[in-house]
Amino acid sequence: MFRFEDPYLLFLLGLIPLVALYRKHRCPPQHLAVSTTQPIETLPTNVITAVAGLLPALKYGALCLMIVALARPQWGTREVNIRTEGINIILAVDLSESMAALDFRKNGKIVDRLAAAKGVIHDFIGKRTGDRIGLVVFGSQAYTQLPLTRDYDTISTLLERVKIGAAGKSTAIGDAIGISLKRLEDIEGKSNIIILLTDGQSNSGVLSPEAAVEIAARKDVKIYTIGIGGKGEAPFRVNIPGYGERYVYQQVDMDEGTLKNIAEKTKGLYFRAEDLTGLENIYDTIDQLEKTETVVKTYDNYRDLYTVALLPAFVCLGLWVLLVHTRFLRVP
Repeated sequence: MFRFEDPYLLFLLGLIPLVALYRKHRCPPQHLAVSTTQPIETLPTNVITAVAGLLPALKYGALCLMIVALARPQWGTREVNIRTEGINIILAVDLSESMAALDFRKNGKIVDRLAAAKGVIHDFIGKRTGDRIGLVVFGSQAYTQLPLTRDYDTISTLLERVKIGAAGKSTAIGDAIGISLKRLEDIEGKSNIIILLTDGQSNSGVLSPEAAVEIAARKDVKIYTIGIGGKGEAPFRVNIPGYGERYVYQQVDMDEGTLKNIAEKTKGLYFRAEDLTGLENIYDTIDQLEKTETVVKTYDNYRDLYTVALLPAFVCLGLWVLLVHTRFLRVP
C-alpha cells in the first residue's frame, strides 16, 4: 500500500509553474544588438545548445522532487484488528415450493420470491461487521446450510446455491426454529437472534411453532419474522405436457398470526414484504436495530521512500549548479 505521510505538501507543486512564469516575465531574454539574425539561424545545433535548454528543467525538476520527498512517500501495510463481542445471527430461509411464486420485480424483471430474498440478504450480510452469521434452510425438513461464522463470502456463496424444493415441498417453521436454536448454542454471543423468512404456514415437521417459540423465549433468543409475498393468488411457472411452459395462478396462504405470535413472544418484530422495496426496508430496519459496539485498532507498518525522490533531486540540483557556474556561466 502506497501513501504520502503529508500529502497536503504536494499542493506546493502547483506553485512551481507560477514561479517559472514570474521569473520569465521579470527577466526577459537578452537581445543581440545586430540588424539581422539570419546568419546565426543557419548554424547547426550542437550538444552544448541542447544542454543549455535543459537547465531550467534540471532546476525545477530538482525542486519538484524535493517537494515530493518532503511529503514523505511511504510503502507498507495497514493491519486492522476488530474486537467485538458480536451478535450471533441465524438466517432461516424458506425453500418450499411456494417460494417459486413470481410476484416480485427486480431491475425491471419478474423474479421469484427466493431470488428477490437472496439479493436483499446478500446486502444485509455485507453491512454486518464482526457478527457471526449462520444459515438454516427449511421446507418439509430443516437443516443447517452453514454454522455460525464470520466468513461472509462463504455465507453469500452458499446462499446463492440454495434452490427451491431442496428441503422438500412443505413448510416446517417449528423445525427451522429448532435447528436455528441448536446452532446458536454452538458459540456464546452477546445476543442471539433469528431472522425467519417464509411465505407460507407451518404444515410439516416434528416440532410445532408454538413449542419452538417457548424454547426460544426461555433461551432469550429474539426472532424477527418476515412474511414474504402478496395476498391471494400468485403466478407460478409450470411445465404442462403437450403445452409447454405456462403461467398459472395458485392460492398461497400465509399464517400471519403464527408469525406475529413468534415475534411477540420472543421480543422480536414481524414484517410483511409484498415487494422488493419493502423487503429491503425490512432488512435495513433489522440492521439498525441489531448493532454491536465495535472497537477497531489500526496498526501501520510503513517504510519511508523519500530517499527515492531526494537522491535524484540532489543529482539534478548538483548538475544545475555545476553547469551554471562553469560552461554556462552568465556574466552580467
